Amino acid sequence: MTGSEESPSFRLAYVPGVTPSKWVRIWDERLPDVPLALLTVSAAEVLDVLRGSDADAAFVRLPVDGTDLSAIPLYAETTVVVVPNDHVVAAVDEVTAEDLADDVVLHPLDDTLDWERPPGRPAIERPATTADAIELVAAGVGLLVVPQSIARLHHRKDLTYRPVTDAPESRVALSWPEERTTELVEDFIGIVRGRTANSSRGRAQPPAEPNAARSDKGTARRKPAAGKPVGKTPGKSPRTGSGTSQGAKGAKGAKGAKRGKPRRRP
Repeated sequence: MTGSEESPSFRLAYVPGVTPSKWVRIWDERLPDVPLALLTVSAAEVLDVLRGSDADAAFVRLPVDGTDLSAIPLYAETTVVVVPNDHVVAAVDEVTAEDLADDVVLHPLDDTLDWERPPGRPAIERPATTADAIELVAAGVGLLVVPQSIARLHHRKDLTYRPVTDAPESRVALSWPEERTTELVEDFIGIVRGRTANSSRGRAQPPAEPNAARSDKGTARRKPAAGKPVGKTPGKSPRTGSGTSQGAKGAKGAKGAKRGKPRRRP
């Protein structure tokens, strides 16, 4: 790397309610040399952040508009209604949208739930943010329907929440610009999809030892030491199995034997 090149890094944005700590921990274990920077962005701004190259990838809430962004759906959240502790809804385990028909239900401008028709009676004015709507619920102005993680994020002692069984769910996805699907983006996709470090889409592993090299090593181990017979027990005659002395005598006799027919003496 030359002095003018920047060190690699990965910038991850996420919308409120999403907790990326599990994936960040795995990233730090697998790619300790690549720092991961986190950026919290509102649901209304996160797609612009991706398109403006301020983040390499982001956890967003679906839908994602446009064809320039890729998205992998990860999970869906339960939808809940946030109410004051003394509200009648607090006395039950769950409600339907129809149960909220007589209440003022706040619909903030950053709401990500895909309502065909929001439940309850509309407020005179829509709050700018979910955080503002939470303050209005605490003041007794109305109720608020949000994903459960958002209710947990804005937890207050004077408020509680209950599931709304027939409300649309909020779906969380990992999104990134299609034209910037880099190797680091692929690494992070593998992490959120649960791939192991040794998977084909993970970081490259050290190459395995070639078969030929292993074969050569095995041949070297099997090569007998110099001066030793192959496949025979040392000190044994190959034919009779007798000791070395007998084998030596047989060798001398063979060496001293005369060749050809014996001559007659006159």
